[in-house]
Amino acid sequence: MVHISAALSRIQPSPTIAVTSRVIELKSKGVDIITLGAGEPDFETPEFIKEAAIQAIHDGKTRYTNVDGTAELKEAIVGKFRRDNHLEYRTDQISVGSGGKHVLFNALTATIDQGDEVIIPAPYWVSYPDIVRFCGGTPVFIQATIDQDYKITAEQLEKAITPKTRWFIFNSPSNPTGAAYSADEIKSLAEVLRRHPHVWILSDDIYEHIVFDNFRFATIAEVAPDLFDRTLTANGCSKAYAMTGWRIGFAGGPTPLIKAMAKLQSQSTSNPCSISQAAAVAALNGPQDFLQGWSDDFARRRNLVVDGLNAIEGISCPKPQGAFYVYPGISELIGKKTPSGKVIEKDLDFSSYLIDEAKVAVVHGEAFGLSPAFRISYATSTELLKKALERISDAVARLK
Repeated sequence: MVHISAALSRIQPSPTIAVTSRVIELKSKGVDIITLGAGEPDFETPEFIKEAAIQAIHDGKTRYTNVDGTAELKEAIVGKFRRDNHLEYRTDQISVGSGGKHVLFNALTATIDQGDEVIIPAPYWVSYPDIVRFCGGTPVFIQATIDQDYKITAEQLEKAITPKTRWFIFNSPSNPTGAAYSADEIKSLAEVLRRHPHVWILSDDIYEHIVFDNFRFATIAEVAPDLFDRTLTANGCSKAYAMTGWRIGFAGGPTPLIKAMAKLQSQSTSNPCSISQAAAVAALNGPQDFLQGWSDDFARRRNLVVDGLNAIEGISCPKPQGAFYVYPGISELIGKKTPSGKVIEKDLDFSSYLIDEAKVAVVHGEAFGLSPAFRISYATSTELLKKALERISDAVARLK
């Protein structure tokens, strides 16, 4: 029998990927199921980015590159941080990995020792706590409830910090809630972090360009420049440029941390795909005007979904200011029975009911650390969203 390492036994398969796998299985059997679980834009990668990749192939850019990114891509990332975030990095302060998750994994694996604590606001992206556990660290969760618009307070952060705290992971706009922190809200958190110089900040800005209602995105190193030297500002091409499959993530941070991440990457994946790197250069240096149009489209879908969910008795859905998710609460549905007599005891029961009876796939809130709720990704067509809302409404109406 194969021996599975203790590190691997500390983690679980991604719940969001599990939902996607089940949907693929059902569709292969001919089931008409609407999936609202995937965390990726439904837009096509822009043509100028595709053309840059094709040209890179013709130009023979098919060899190994620098372990953590080509010089050209690092320069483009330096320019992006300067243009969008007013942050000044050198190329030796830039890391490029095979997707945003890879960059975060490198950073945490390179810095966490057994027993270190990492503060994670909940609801959280499903991979944060498992990466921390894999490294031997301990996730410390701060509950950001629906009454708080899914945003933590400075007081909560202060209470969570201990001498063992290594990192504070901060994601705005958030997956799974879409909650976005204003510059003033970030400043209040920075006041706390200022008092605890042993705590490093990992700012996951992957949904930076998907914001609504004239919301101004801000990142923590921008609003609190004195924290710059202990902040890793992480981002990527996946969400903003509809490049999820291209697998390019990046980060800016202190040179010693970036070097440590490169050392780890040199003995794991080595360089990200050379062709994807060339495409990322085009994405970051090319026209950015289409991003606003995409956000406007997402805002219309958000409004449709939020209004539709709030019209269903027993579901409460805040209106988020970013990303392409909503995170409706369903506390009023707990305890109800399905037509077959099964009691809805937790949000996993409800999401299973939607898949089985409504033929709508969502992800249960327990996977994100705050229940009872569920996550919907509205990165799909308006027609499918309307149909899904009708199915969810009918399914809820059948609960007793």
